[in-house]
Amino acid sequence: MAKSGKGRRFIVSSIIFIAFLCTIASINELRFDHLLRFSRCALQLEDTLPTNASSEEIRVLLGILTLPDNYHRRHFLRLIYATQPVVAGAKVDVKFVFCNLTKEDQKVLIALEIMQYNDIIILNCKENMNNGKSYTYFSSLPDMLKEDPGSSGSSGGNYPPYHYVMKGDDDAYFRLGQLVQSLRVLPREDLYYGYTIPCNQMNPYGHYMSGMGYLISWDIVEWLRVSDIPKVHLEGPEDKVFGDWMEKGKKGKNRHNAKWSMYNYPEPPTQCTHELWPDTVAVHLLKTQEKWIRTLKYFNATQDLKPSKLYHMD
Repeated sequence: MAKSGKGRRFIVSSIIFIAFLCTIASINELRFDHLLRFSRCALQLEDTLPTNASSEEIRVLLGILTLPDNYHRRHFLRLIYATQPVVAGAKVDVKFVFCNLTKEDQKVLIALEIMQYNDIIILNCKENMNNGKSYTYFSSLPDMLKEDPGSSGSSGGNYPPYHYVMKGDDDAYFRLGQLVQSLRVLPREDLYYGYTIPCNQMNPYGHYMSGMGYLISWDIVEWLRVSDIPKVHLEGPEDKVFGDWMEKGKKGKNRHNAKWSMYNYPEPPTQCTHELWPDTVAVHLLKTQEKWIRTLKYFNATQDLKPSKLYHMD
């Protein structure tokens, strides 16, 4: 009887121990299942949340005003800008801007350019420098960019399509990364940015920005589209006329003088020139191939060239 009692106690103890182990296993399985579900939920939530990069993205349009027949210059500038490093957290579109085509060869050759690069804006105007071309450029953009299926590199449904719009000359070299960095700390409304004229002035208020390249925020682009102020004052040096619009319309309350990150090429020396230096956004008056080459070499424009057995640069 004693042995039988001990056996029953052993069997009962074993059953209780096995039941305990099963309970622990069930609890762990339940915890793991909940943990798995939670992790899946967290991953799904992470996928739906906007990233910092997209929420902080700066969208800039650089329109280079040029002429339809300047094919060589456009191809050269495409090389310059297409090989610049991609700017993190920014989207910079470079477009070439001119007025209506007037010759048959232009209509063929420029159509081919558009098919290949889609980086051309043709304005509804007669080609000019100081009779409203810049106004037509800025004031046409809101309607041009309004859900245009052909506008490659456009807003993608964002509003505004660009936070900033810049007008640039085709004899200026813009360093897009430095441009974006200079904009990160600036307002996205009522901004007028550039190189203050006269050259010996540093205060951007009461003056205007050089035509080498000036930038405005999108709200001013919208204002130019509807305001009567520029429509009655189009003739004259385009950069000075633009500054007059800003003064009369009381626009550009936020002004940024980018001097001496923007400047004229150092030779011949004037009040508007500066030596090439690392803190550069734009270099202007690159009128010769030699000046372009010296500028590109200084800023090490070919630094990302990968080694290959197919070529050598000795």
